[in-house]
Amino acid sequence: MFSIRDMTGQDRDAVMSMVLEFYHSPAVEHEVDAATLEKTFWDAVDPAEGLLRGLLLEEDGEAVGYAYVTFCYSGEMGGRVVFFDELYFRPQCRGKGYGTQVFRWLKREYPDYPRFRLEVTEANEKAARLYARLGFRTLEYRQMVLDGDLAQGERKENLE
Repeated sequence: MFSIRDMTGQDRDAVMSMVLEFYHSPAVEHEVDAATLEKTFWDAVDPAEGLLRGLLLEEDGEAVGYAYVTFCYSGEMGGRVVFFDELYFRPQCRGKGYGTQVFRWLKREYPDYPRFRLEVTEANEKAARLYARLGFRTLEYRQMVLDGDLAQGERKENLE
């Protein structure tokens, strides 16, 4: 039986092994420091971190996947958004409908949120097909990021 529950600190070993699998898959386009991945796990299980929720996905009580969901406000939606930051299933649990169950569960958890958003790499075609079947559509925005400490170097000068 498939189930979804909030992660706890006791799930660290199971989750971190899946996190490493995820970050060495076509779902991720760049390297991420192991310390950052570890920090994210501990933030995901910390009830005081209101912007991140870690979910453990289980089959018959065994960890077979995980998800990180985050929250923000969207001016264009006029409300809060659930942002699906990461969703991973071990290979033996793919194609069983569990991904669909996760999204249905989230819609029930957050019924008043006007948008659910996620990222998917072009190389992750199976996931993209699932998301399209669930009703997700592509936004034609080019996503850009600015990482690091804005107080250092040229980036600060360019922002002033």
